[in-house]
Amino acid sequence: MGFFDKLKSGLSKTRKAMETSLSGIFTGFSALDDDFYDELEESLILADLGVDTAVKAVEALRSRVKEQKLREPEEARAALKDILVEMLEVGDTALRAGTKPSVVLVIGVNGVGKTTTIGKLANLLRSQGKKVLLCAADTFRAAAADQLEIWAGRSGTEIVRQHEGADPASVVFDAISAARARGSDIILCDTAGRLHNKQNLMNELGKIARILDRELPQADKEVLLVLDGTTGQNGLMQAKQFREIAGVTGMVLTKLDGTAKGGIVIAVADALQIPVKYIGVGEQMDDLMPFDARAFVDALI
Repeated sequence: MGFFDKLKSGLSKTRKAMETSLSGIFTGFSALDDDFYDELEESLILADLGVDTAVKAVEALRSRVKEQKLREPEEARAALKDILVEMLEVGDTALRAGTKPSVVLVIGVNGVGKTTTIGKLANLLRSQGKKVLLCAADTFRAAAADQLEIWAGRSGTEIVRQHEGADPASVVFDAISAARARGSDIILCDTAGRLHNKQNLMNELGKIARILDRELPQADKEVLLVLDGTTGQNGLMQAKQFREIAGVTGMVLTKLDGTAKGGIVIAVADALQIPVKYIGVGEQMDDLMPFDARAFVDALI
């Protein structure tokens, strides 16, 4: 299965939901009037773009229709796709990993698929010729390091871990030392996801950041926030909180194959102005895909 086919298949639930509502709009209206725009806005909200993003997209479409003197609903469909792509293009979607080693902190609440995402990302980077080291810095969740070790085995990567309850920053320090000794290209760090206790999480991430700044001041660093696509607008609320406490540089949307609300990808990118870097569209090892805004919108509409 090719890249686009896999993406289209992974987004099938969202696409079917949007097709059901959008096709009637683009084929059922002969004029681009207020009723057309009202129906379109409602359909976008139902696809979980959220009210603010849906209103913004429809207002942008109104302006474009006027500027370009569009007459047909099919012309409006093409214009809408362009607008949604523009709303997704809020930054570089490529992973910044040009130094040796580079560091990727992976954050997100427990249950969003964080550890699984790290394993899949390790597999993807390894397939690109990178030597990857996993760092089990989520030391408070029972068996988190054990889970990560299983993924290390599946992806053929090495792992640095300590005992349960160890200081996460000390695990990161050990991982940096190991990466230097082993010539690793990228360190992928799992972190705790206790958003209900924001102050502790902020202190923990701050301590890790200080270790990284001291030991690897020139290294490329990413902070990837993993969000569960099935949670819809709740995911957007989580993203806003994590942005405040963790300096998020990119996002990963998981479980998009299991939801009809894949429009949340557009909502979070537009609301936070943080690029989506990867999306998860299945349970297989290779179902984590680098994000491409145009391919995503084409697969959706």
